[in-house]
Amino acid sequence: MKKLFSILLGAAMLGTMLVGCGGGASAPKESAAPAQTEAAKPAETPAQEEAKEEAPANDLITVGFSQVGAESDWRVANTNSMKETLSEANGFKLIFADAQQKQENQIKAVRDFISQEVDVIVIAPVTETGWETVLGEAKDAGIPVIIVDRMINVTDQSLYTCWVGSDFYQEGVDAVKWLTEYMNGLGRGSENLNVAVLQGTIGSSAEIGRTKGVRDELSKYSNYKIVLEQTGEFTQAKGQEVMESFLKSGEKIDILIAQNDNMAFGAIDALKAVGKVPAKDVIIVSFDAVKAAFESMIAGDMNVSVECNPLHGPRVAELAKAIMEGKTVEKIQYVEEGVYPAETAAEIMPQRQY
Repeated sequence: MKKLFSILLGAAMLGTMLVGCGGGASAPKESAAPAQTEAAKPAETPAQEEAKEEAPANDLITVGFSQVGAESDWRVANTNSMKETLSEANGFKLIFADAQQKQENQIKAVRDFISQEVDVIVIAPVTETGWETVLGEAKDAGIPVIIVDRMINVTDQSLYTCWVGSDFYQEGVDAVKWLTEYMNGLGRGSENLNVAVLQGTIGSSAEIGRTKGVRDELSKYSNYKIVLEQTGEFTQAKGQEVMESFLKSGEKIDILIAQNDNMAFGAIDALKAVGKVPAKDVIIVSFDAVKAAFESMIAGDMNVSVECNPLHGPRVAELAKAIMEGKTVEKIQYVEEGVYPAETAAEIMPQRQY
């Protein structure tokens, strides 16, 4: 596909050069030469006929995808969506690289994709910064880049073609809006309430957006106070470890906001280990809304999960095809998301794809 794209681009450039040499003025319509009839067309050579027959094999769009890792149920669902959609049956050849939560692995993978002359590079970045150099190399090679899930922070926006993902800031705002309404419904809306926050990987778009959204919305209420805040790295084990330290701190915790479901699961285990009842003694607010979170809500261990839709594959496939056809695409592509409280979990869970 890359070679075909280059041939077409070269032909277009040659045509432009010929127009430039002719002085750049358009000829009047009436002076245009008549269109060549089918009979006048030269016969195709055997080589041309062979090329036409082989074209379908070259039509596959080669995509190099650098994934963060497999640190959570959400990430696994995201990977599966990409693999299932970017298949040969759908017109793609996928080269997949798991970065194991390390940016240096992602940078190496992107350079490998460039050397393999893929058609499109897709990156789910570990962090927002540190991408200018390698994306500059991709740009110099003429390879479009699609960013998914977490955003990147670069001074030159032309280094990537578009981004597909969630509005993490709005997720944080939505979580607190639900929380304050819920506490009002419990008759506790005017109490002084202490909030503990399990943050995701520091510097990731999800952590930055959700942290800011939560803080901004909580700042509207003088009786809500964040008393503890630490990263759980988006993993269940780290979430449990940090929650254990929160409980040992002596601070009263009324509400836990975990920036993904896996950290919430770890925190729930930590609460149960000290005899506390999750979702009652401590209100549990989480993010991602994976199927396991619905199971947790049905079991009575979690109060709400704010959706972060991981099914990016279809949108990425659509964009990759449009880009290869030379179409202009929107820079920012948000996916649709919702807020799912425990009261709706049993009804909604059978409909969930992840």
